[in-house]
Amino acid sequence: MTSHPPTAYLFPGQGSQSVGMGKDLFDNFAEARSVFQEADDALGFSLSKMCFEGDESDLQLTANTQPAILTVSTALYRVGRTEGLPAPKFAAGHSLGEYSALVAAGVLDFAAAVRTVRNRGTYMQNAVPVGVGGMAAIMGLELDAVEKLCKEAADGQVCSPANINSPSQIVIAGNTEAVDRACELAKPKGAKRAIKLNVSAPFHCALMKPAEEHLKADLAALEYGEFAFPVVQNVDAEPNADPRSVGEKLERQVSQSVKWLQTIQRLSREGVERFVEIGPGKVLTGLVRQIEKDAVYSNIENTQSLRENLS
Repeated sequence: MTSHPPTAYLFPGQGSQSVGMGKDLFDNFAEARSVFQEADDALGFSLSKMCFEGDESDLQLTANTQPAILTVSTALYRVGRTEGLPAPKFAAGHSLGEYSALVAAGVLDFAAAVRTVRNRGTYMQNAVPVGVGGMAAIMGLELDAVEKLCKEAADGQVCSPANINSPSQIVIAGNTEAVDRACELAKPKGAKRAIKLNVSAPFHCALMKPAEEHLKADLAALEYGEFAFPVVQNVDAEPNADPRSVGEKLERQVSQSVKWLQTIQRLSREGVERFVEIGPGKVLTGLVRQIEKDAVYSNIENTQSLRENLS
């Protein structure tokens, strides 16, 4: 395994879900069946059935999406390791994906994490009444310009960068009217596009403070194991190997920006040359391509792509 370049495993967040995800893995590997069974037992209903053959609208509900993506990502990771995927130098996850990274690193117990993210999804969904908040992707403006744009658009309401995804893609969140104003202001300020997102709540902004407060008790009740490898966490884009600080960082993550651009840049400075996205979809692979053009990248989302990464 020494021939592998220094590698970081990346775990996707909400938005990567699709009905059918994980099914071929379940059919082909006992390790995957074990993970899905553990999730079903932890939640008291068949999450696996929802993933494999459920209704799209049910899977899109935040309280279902979060445990579903965590479960598929964990199944992929565990099967990969059983089949010979090497341990990474680092891991990171985008928003919800941070829980997948922490499970992979041995910090969080999987069943406890599944229950926690289901609650997290419920808290986030309930934090803001439907229609009060929104999100939009601003394309072609750098972070400092987006921060100024948000301040101008806020006008006494909430409007701030939520996901700092790449040098030219920043998602903003806040009150619906403020986000609409930001979209109108974006083009004249040099943005290529401003796209309102079809989301159920304004994630990663100050409107999520009620969700953060609810989640605090859940996180305090968890046990945190030692890190098998460091995880770069969203709130500060710093590698963490201290179990004592994990809960507090996960708590703050709910209402603060996801620093994904800074995370990938930090991993590169740490010597990472290869990025492997483990989970449904290829969203993070696309972002890595925008941030570190010379990096080697791949993704593992099913049996075929797993075998390609092992060959």
